[in-house]
Amino acid sequence: MTSEANKQVALKFIHAMSEGDAAGQAECLAPDAFTVTKGFAQVSGTRNRETMLATVEAFKEILPTGFRPKFEKVVAEGDTVVVEWEGDAVLSNGVPYANQYVFIFSFENGRIRQLNEYFCTVLADSTILPLLAEKSAEMAHGN
Repeated sequence: MTSEANKQVALKFIHAMSEGDAAGQAECLAPDAFTVTKGFAQVSGTRNRETMLATVEAFKEILPTGFRPKFEKVVAEGDTVVVEWEGDAVLSNGVPYANQYVFIFSFENGRIRQLNEYFCTVLADSTILPLLAEKSAEMAHGN
């Protein structure tokens, strides 16, 4: 795949994430894909493909507005794409959620193999994490 094709896949991935479209995001991911959220907050850490897709599915309800991404820079070289973007969402509880992101995608055979995410994890911990925990508890109780 060309760098330009990889850029398009990276942007499709972010748009799918924004819309809570797990099926669309799955099309972008290699079977063994994983993400690493950098930082030291609770949302930081490594997640496998299955967890990535489950989280995006939960975003449908948690972020009804979507992230509404505004792309600042998209740079590609070989099998690496870097996307700098800002989100401007409103959470399901009415709280505004505006964060800044740098996503570094590593591609293999035209699909995302690894994603390193850089964003304010403290903000995500205080706003999105409680909603994800609530959603997870509902699912565990069959709601």
